[in-house]
Amino acid sequence: MLPRTPRPGPRPRVSVIVPARNAMPALTRALTSAMDQTIGIARLEIIAIDAGSTDGTGAELERLAADCPALKVVREEPGGGPGRPRNTGLDLARGDYVFFLDADGYLGPDALRRMVAMADQNGTDVVVGKMASPTGRGVPRAVFRHNQLRTDVLDSHAYSTLGPWKLFRRDLIERFQLRFPEECRTGEDQPFTAAAFLNASAISVVADYDCYHLTTRHEAGPHPARTGLTDRIDAIRLLFQTAARYTQPGPRRDHVMRRHIRRELCGALRALPREDEAEARARFLPELRRWATDHCSDTLFRTLTAPERLMVHLLRSGRFDDLLTVIRTAKQDAGRGRLVEKGRVYWLHPFFRDPAADVPDDCFDVTDRLPVRHHLTGAAWHGGSTLRVRGRAEVKGLDAGPEDRTELILRRREAPDELCVPVTAAEGETEDGDFAADIDIATADDGAPLRPGVWDVFLDVRAQGVSRTIRFGNRHPEGLDIGTARRVVRAGPGLRARVTPYFTTPYGNLSLDIGPAPRGAPCEVTEALWHPSDKGTLVVAGRLLPPGSPPRDRVLRLRAEHTDGRVLDHPVRYAAGHPAGAFTARLPVRDLSRGRWTVTLALVGHGDGPPRAAPVPPPERLPGTRWLRRGRPYYAKPLTGHGEATLELRIAPVRLLAAARNRLGGRF
Repeated sequence: MLPRTPRPGPRPRVSVIVPARNAMPALTRALTSAMDQTIGIARLEIIAIDAGSTDGTGAELERLAADCPALKVVREEPGGGPGRPRNTGLDLARGDYVFFLDADGYLGPDALRRMVAMADQNGTDVVVGKMASPTGRGVPRAVFRHNQLRTDVLDSHAYSTLGPWKLFRRDLIERFQLRFPEECRTGEDQPFTAAAFLNASAISVVADYDCYHLTTRHEAGPHPARTGLTDRIDAIRLLFQTAARYTQPGPRRDHVMRRHIRRELCGALRALPREDEAEARARFLPELRRWATDHCSDTLFRTLTAPERLMVHLLRSGRFDDLLTVIRTAKQDAGRGRLVEKGRVYWLHPFFRDPAADVPDDCFDVTDRLPVRHHLTGAAWHGGSTLRVRGRAEVKGLDAGPEDRTELILRRREAPDELCVPVTAAEGETEDGDFAADIDIATADDGAPLRPGVWDVFLDVRAQGVSRTIRFGNRHPEGLDIGTARRVVRAGPGLRARVTPYFTTPYGNLSLDIGPAPRGAPCEVTEALWHPSDKGTLVVAGRLLPPGSPPRDRVLRLRAEHTDGRVLDHPVRYAAGHPAGAFTARLPVRDLSRGRWTVTLALVGHGDGPPRAAPVPPPERLPGTRWLRRGRPYYAKPLTGHGEATLELRIAPVRLLAAARNRLGGRF
C-alpha cells in the first residue's frame, strides 16, 4: 500500500476515489471516463483502491497507472465492509473536492468541470450531478427537473438520493470528520451522504447534463447484493442516528425523518415475511419499534399513507401478530373499497372499525390522498384590472353534486392572508368541472386591492361533501406563456400595481407577484458572498424582475462604479433552463483600484435611454477580504451601518503597521 503522506505538487481540484474488488471488465471504462474529463487530467488525482481482487483488477490498475501519473493505485487486504476502501481514499485525498466513482459506473466527459464550476460559483458544499442509467437501473427524477444554484434538503428533492456519486467539498468532510461506516455490509454510503447533506452550507444540482451513469451492479463488486435485513439493519440504524444527530425537533427533522420512516422503516417492515419469523420477532421488531417511537412525530405520522400509518401504529403499540398479518395481506387489502362519511374518506381495510382490532379511524383516513385531476387552460386580462383564470378540476372517483362548488384560493406567502375567489362554470362548449375565476386586483380583498407580495394560487375542489385543496397550475398546455399576462394595473384611487403571473420553480405552479408599479429595477439580488477559493472575487446571485427568461434585447451587467465616475461592467451568467431568470455574476474586486466603489446590476439596452439599475444590497454578514497585488497586501471592506441601500466597497492597501498593532492589541 502507498504511504499515507502528502504528495508534492499543486493541490488538485478533485480527488476521484474508485474502490474496486473483482471489478473487471467495467473498471476500465470507469477509470477511462475519469482520465478523459474536460476539466483536465492535470487538475485531478485518481485514487483506485484494490480491495483484494482475484480477477485481474490489480493488473489492469497497474497497466492504466503506467500511462497516467494522476492515477495512484492502493492495495488492501480483503476484509471489512465496502466503506473501508473509500475511507482509505479519503485519507489520501488532497483535492479541493472529492468524487466517489464506483467501478461499475462512469462519468460523462464534462461532468467534473460542470460540477466544480457550480460549486465554485455558488459556494456550495455538495453538488448533485444528474444520474442516468443506460441499463434501466432506477435513478431519481424529481431532483433533476432543473439546475439549482443553491438549495438545501428542505427546498429540493436532493435528500431523496443518498448514493455517494456526488461532488463533496473536502473541507466539509474533514471539518466534520465524515467517514463511511466500515462495519456495514451494505448501505454504508447513505449515512455518509446524509451527514454531508445535513451539514452542508448549501447544495447545488446540475440537471442539464448526464454527469454519472449507473450500470448493473457486480455480484462481487464493492456493493454486494442485498440478502435481507441482516445485511441492512446496521446501515438503517446509522441513518436514523445521523438524522437525529444533525437536526433539531421540528419541521426540518420531520422532513428528513419522513424519508427514513417511509423508505427504511416501512421498507424493512414489508421485508419481514422474507425473514425467519423467530429472528424477526426477537431481533428486528423490537429495534424497528424503537425507531418508530423515537423518530416518528405525530406531525410526521399524519403525512404518511394509510397503509404506512397502520403499520407504524401497530408497531408502536407492540402488536406484532397483527402487524405481520397486515403485512402478509397487504396486496389483497390494497384494493378494498372506500367509505365517504361526514366529509372524510376511509379505506375499508378489515381492521377498520373492527372492535377486536381497536385501531383509530385516523389510520384509515385517505381524504388527503385522493387524487385531484386539474388543468390550467388559460389566464388572460379581462378588462382593466381583472385576471381571468380558466381551468378544470375534479376529485378522482367522486362525483360532484349540485351543492359542490370549486373555489379558487389565494394565499400570500409569509403572511396569514387567505382569500377565496368564487368560480363560475365556463361558457361555451366545456367539459364537466370546467370553470372560470375572475381575480380583480383592485377589489379582490373584500373590496380592497390585493396587498403587495407573492400570492400562490390554490383550488378547493369539492365532491360528495369532501374538500381537497391543491396547488394549481402545474398542469397546463405546453405552449401556454403566462409571462405575457404581466401588466401594470389600476389598484384603487391613485394607486397602480405591477402584477406578474408566473410559474414557480421547480414545480411550475401558478403564482401572482404583486408590487408597486416598477421604477426601473430589472432584478433582485438573493445573495452576495466572497468566492470560496478566490477571496478577491465577489459572487452575486439573483433573479430577473419580473420572473421570466433572460431578456434578448438588453444585457444585464454587474457594475462597479468609482466615486470619480469610472464604470466597470462584468457579464452575468444565467442558469441553463431556469424559467425565473436566475443568474450569477462575478466581480473581480482584486482588479479594482483603491477608493470607494458602488456595486449595482444594470440592464443595458440598445438605444433605449440610460441603463436601469438594481442595487446590490449590503449582505448582513459579508466580512472584509484581503489579497496580494504585486507583492503588497490589499483589502476590500464593505461599508455598512449607515443605512446604505446598495453595497459600497472600500479598496485600499493594508497599512502593515496598523495591521500589526491590531493583531497585537496595540502592545509593542
